[in-house]
Amino acid sequence: MMHDLALLGGTPVRTAPLPSYNTLGPEERAAVNAVMDSGVLSQFLGAWTPDFYGGPRVQKLEREWEAHFGVAHAVSMNSATSCLYAAVGALDIGPGDEVIVSPYTMSASAAAALVYGAVPVFADIDPDTFCLTAETIARCITPRTRAVIVVDIFGQPADFEPIMALARQHGIKVIEDNAQGPGARYKGRHSGTLADIGVFSLNYHKTIHSGEGGIAVSNDARLAEKLRLIRNHAEAVAEAKGETDLVNLVGFNYRMTEIEAAIASEQLKKLPALLATRQSHAARLSARLAGLPGITPPKVRADAEHGWYVYAIKYDAKVTGVPRAKLVQALRAEGIPAAEGYVKPLYLQPMYQQRIAMGRDGFPFNLPAYAGSLNYDRGICPTCEHMHFESLIYADYIHASLSEADVDSIARAWEKVLGNLDALREPA
Repeated sequence: MMHDLALLGGTPVRTAPLPSYNTLGPEERAAVNAVMDSGVLSQFLGAWTPDFYGGPRVQKLEREWEAHFGVAHAVSMNSATSCLYAAVGALDIGPGDEVIVSPYTMSASAAAALVYGAVPVFADIDPDTFCLTAETIARCITPRTRAVIVVDIFGQPADFEPIMALARQHGIKVIEDNAQGPGARYKGRHSGTLADIGVFSLNYHKTIHSGEGGIAVSNDARLAEKLRLIRNHAEAVAEAKGETDLVNLVGFNYRMTEIEAAIASEQLKKLPALLATRQSHAARLSARLAGLPGITPPKVRADAEHGWYVYAIKYDAKVTGVPRAKLVQALRAEGIPAAEGYVKPLYLQPMYQQRIAMGRDGFPFNLPAYAGSLNYDRGICPTCEHMHFESLIYADYIHASLSEADVDSIARAWEKVLGNLDALREPA
């Protein structure tokens, strides 16, 4: 019943590429045109005036975000990276401090600590959800730990209840990097709202986007105000505003434009439908892939609703006798994209290996104020390394621009390749 593998000269399952993801429509175009007609593309001023908080569309988006996600304060910025940096600053983190981070995420999730002279400490990930856990975090806590940045990687929320209990026990703060999980839920609550500060991304390849952009949220009024200050040249307004706490009050220009805010407002309206399609596609694909040899479709915890940024499969070459690279090559030949692993464990980047970040002299790794001992050696996060170098196959298989027929073609390719393992095995 199986066709010959395309890698070996057979006919591929797909000859046309999968549709690219596009969520923009006439609503966003009309919103942009309205901004253009207004003549106001940004209304921020780095001075203590009403415009310190931005223009009407920026503030409208923030109120809409608060209402949708049920959070007290939303602060828009020009990227989720800016939100992460501002979040670390808002928590008064500085030189000599440690911030526990994930090794399996976008680089900014760890680099945010470096901006304020703190050092990242990498905790290992869970083998099923790929998130940090309370157990892996606990092994990394020292007297210097001030915060932990927990990433809802691939769209699945981390198990936050024990994480927050652990953090409260040790007096440390938690930042939730929910860049990949808008609309996901944990025990009925929106991901991104589960920690002291949460971060959302509006980057162009996320579930919803405004080209670039980010939103930081908090239920703590003081933290939210610190976020707003850091976003917009805080040092310039401190005296006029009457700020007396100057810790980390050197500000940046992290401001969102009126065009980005207008687009994001329209995109937010579409989030429930876009997420529902992703969830439907993921369930359809997992049902087809379940039981195929050597692979484990993504697991979703019973207390969570996945945001399905991507579809991450675990692969066991010991079961199939086919190296992961060869399997991925065979899938690509069938017209189905796939990648080996996600990102190289962050601590293996040159910056951490050589202990050079800010300036020429090793700041902040060599600061006299830092009394800890750093370990960025290969092997410190064995689960992460196993996932990246051996097991995980990463693919964008479930976005809302795909049809059910597209998803079925993806499933057929996996069935075809895993049904012809003998042809892929190296001869004895």
